[in-house]
Amino acid sequence: MNPSENPLYANVTMAGFGGQGLMFIGKLLAYSAMKAGMNVTWIPSYGPEMRGGTANCTVVLSGREIGSPVITSPQALIIMNNPSLDAFEARLQNNGHLFLNSSLVTNETRREDIKVVRIPANDVALEVGEKRAANMVMLGAYVEQTKVVTKSLIFEGLKEFFGKKMEFLDVNKRAFEAGMRCVQDGS
Repeated sequence: MNPSENPLYANVTMAGFGGQGLMFIGKLLAYSAMKAGMNVTWIPSYGPEMRGGTANCTVVLSGREIGSPVITSPQALIIMNNPSLDAFEARLQNNGHLFLNSSLVTNETRREDIKVVRIPANDVALEVGEKRAANMVMLGAYVEQTKVVTKSLIFEGLKEFFGKKMEFLDVNKRAFEAGMRCVQDGS
């Protein structure tokens, strides 16, 4: 299909502490969508401290030309910590999807007009063998819920990002699939 004939339009903001891999999964999502022929934007934002400070990025995917990469009210949020929930929850569109890392997010959501998907991402990442793969667990949950790209496109992107570093490739694939299963199982 010609990208301009594809009506898909999706956007997501990912937020948490620097060092949680949000920029990586944002780039991976954008790259995977680009490989599918979609138009994409990826905009990072870092707090002053980098690792340990706040970080977020916004990804826009579209079958048509993207008029503006700036999203003030995202369709979905991937939230990795309490400060990010506090900062971004109010911005989420009505009926939007809020993906919470329930391993770290202990604050309650304040809205009833959104779909909340709680994923114990840090716990699941430990189960697959790499505590730093919580980001991939969350990306797997997001992709499974929204179907914006396919698992095979994500895996293709991972292979290109990691090259011959098979240990990183394999654990990230396992974490991504575990995140998908969390949504499938309703966890």
